[in-house]
Amino acid sequence: MNTQDTKALGRKMGRRAGKQVARISLASVPLPLSTTCPTALLPIFLSLLSMVTSASAQVPSHTPVSAAQPFGPSVAAFQPVGRPVARVNGAVLTDRDLLREMLTIFPYARVHNGFPKAMEADIRDGAMKMLIFEELVYQEAKRRNMTIPPDRLAVALAQFRKQFPSPQQYQQFMQAEFQGSQKSLQAKVERSLLIDKFLEREVGSKAAATVAEAKAFYDQHPERFRVPESFSFQSISFLPPRGATAAQAQEARKRAEDALRQAKGTRNYEEFGLLAEKVSEDDFRVMMGDHKAADRSKLPPIVVTTLLAMQPGQVSGIIEFDANAYTILRLNAHNPAGEQRFEAIQDALCAQLQKDKTEQLRSALAAKLSKNAKIERL
Repeated sequence: MNTQDTKALGRKMGRRAGKQVARISLASVPLPLSTTCPTALLPIFLSLLSMVTSASAQVPSHTPVSAAQPFGPSVAAFQPVGRPVARVNGAVLTDRDLLREMLTIFPYARVHNGFPKAMEADIRDGAMKMLIFEELVYQEAKRRNMTIPPDRLAVALAQFRKQFPSPQQYQQFMQAEFQGSQKSLQAKVERSLLIDKFLEREVGSKAAATVAEAKAFYDQHPERFRVPESFSFQSISFLPPRGATAAQAQEARKRAEDALRQAKGTRNYEEFGLLAEKVSEDDFRVMMGDHKAADRSKLPPIVVTTLLAMQPGQVSGIIEFDANAYTILRLNAHNPAGEQRFEAIQDALCAQLQKDKTEQLRSALAAKLSKNAKIERL
């Protein structure tokens, strides 16, 4: 039995699953060009301003990350003071704006009290690009004499004010961010709405993907919609520590035997899943032990052999997939290789095509607006 294969479902798979997901999700954050939040999310977008000004007073919700951990200086250490960081056609962008955008890209910085050292430079660069892009969009919207109706602006201001638990906190924010100037706040809100309006006109309204376009893409790329043979199953696993003693290994086996008796008594997906949440030691326990549709080729041979001998709804015996590491499986479905039906995926495909078109339009817009602009990083 291939050691790497067994680890895919075992100790390494279970304990690294969450870390790998986190790494992938962070790596996939679109650092280059982004946009402001949609109008519907304006309150959240604007609340980031208060996050910046209150960052130095923010107390983490758990024990601060120690210096030995891979995070750089704390958010508080940035202490933005309005220092210029860039000029776009003469308009000044400040460190307050930069930190706001950095927190938009990596909001977990406030929880960890800092940005990951390995990512901080990319986060900063991405935030700077976001700032510059937004400013270019805003300037173009003004050049075209675009405006926001007074009633729309009034609604946005009212929504923003409602975010504060008390009038005192609102006043504190106003004083810290705008020196108490309602006019400055109104200008910031109007700017956000103008950016959103311009992007909807130049990007959002042009990015819609029709069912006909999705069907054409589906027909032209059949290889993308082939699915491999897979198994949908749940697991309950017991993973002793590395270098486990004989007593620890024996205890893991005993826990597995106790769990098997309970697992055999479960009658459906939910009951098995609740048991997994309660006793399993792999990371899939937070998802009711559910591995969804796992590609057969990526599963350990012993697991494939076990699943092939089962019927949907059946619970396996104890499988030792690694030294002193055990799992119990419940088969939910054996999915043969085949093609996804267009009717089953058309909505998701339309959404993906729209997302792709949106990114293409944004990139083209950024290139167009930047072409003759005077941009300085300070």
